[in-house]
Amino acid sequence: MQKVSLAEKLSLFQDYWSPKIVGALNGQHVKLAKLKGEFVWHHHAEEDELFLVLKGTLNLEFRDRTEVLQEGEFIIVPKGVEHRPVAPEEVSVLLFEPASTLNTGNTENDFTKTDLDQL
Repeated sequence: MQKVSLAEKLSLFQDYWSPKIVGALNGQHVKLAKLKGEFVWHHHAEEDELFLVLKGTLNLEFRDRTEVLQEGEFIIVPKGVEHRPVAPEEVSVLLFEPASTLNTGNTENDFTKTDLDQL
């Protein structure tokens, strides 16, 4: 057991859309990511995922609306729901999702990360 400093872990990387594993429990990964720009539309057939904004503002687009998340706010995207994260400026987020979750869900492209770094 060791405490984790989110600020320290975030200082270790600069790349966008490349989640880093910072913890694991009960088959779930705790991940940190920096986001900027538009991601791809996708969904996760079997996994819910939690987005918690640590710094900045994240627009989480759904086909019927956009949720704007500010620092300290989170949203849980249920499995099967198509969504697209958009970050006009750099955003730092904590993600909590099953270890099996592929960052691009049902879509494979240049954003897809299959081997995540562990910090």
